[in-house]
Amino acid sequence: MKNFKQFTLWFGALMFLLSCGSPHNPQLIIDKAINVSGGGLLDSSNINFNFRDKHYIAKRNKGDFFYGRSFVNASDSILDVLTNRGFERFVNDDFKPIPDSMAVKYSSSVNSVHYFSVLPYGLNDAAVNKEYLSKVVIKNNPYHKIKITFNEEGGGEDFEDVFVYWVHTETFMVDYLAYSYAEDDGVGLRFREAYNERYIKGIRFVDYINYKPIDGNASLLSLDSLYESKELKELSRINLEQVKVE
Repeated sequence: MKNFKQFTLWFGALMFLLSCGSPHNPQLIIDKAINVSGGGLLDSSNINFNFRDKHYIAKRNKGDFFYGRSFVNASDSILDVLTNRGFERFVNDDFKPIPDSMAVKYSSSVNSVHYFSVLPYGLNDAAVNKEYLSKVVIKNNPYHKIKITFNEEGGGEDFEDVFVYWVHTETFMVDYLAYSYAEDDGVGLRFREAYNERYIKGIRFVDYINYKPIDGNASLLSLDSLYESKELKELSRINLEQVKVE
């Protein structure tokens, strides 16, 4: 009996080690994707860019962060600030108290732009769950298809959103991503194709072509197939302009 227990423990440990080294281990794939995109350089970085009519700044320092968004509304200069301590709004350099419901809305908006700007950085946060789905081919290139979900605790206001990432099996670049999100009348779906790749001081930045399915009954996991069969329609371009890394 003793030998059997020892064998069971040894076999379990071996299976764990083998699974960790599996080419289909989602954690290892995401680790590599983050690394080739600049990974550790983002841990301590200052990034500025323009997105549409607003200017964004992100300062990260080993877990501490400052996410800013500035713009002009009528004749007022607005600065939104999201940090580890919470959200604040300044109007013409003066602190402006706002209702909690609006603070949640503005905070989510600021965080979303900064989150997407440096993907896949952030996918190793404690609230993130990873699941390997399959290996697929898009435009004759092989990809790992990985599903991302979030825990309610630490997952933010939109923790119920579900993401899918397509990570190239050789370069480990994230070339496509998709997500589902709650709408008033159901679930919305988006598929993004990365383009205009550039490295700035070792950090990878891309822009995205933003699509939605033509078929209102499409599912999140079918979006890569619908993209291949040209059954998605372009909605917008997600372009980061004047990106600077300090």
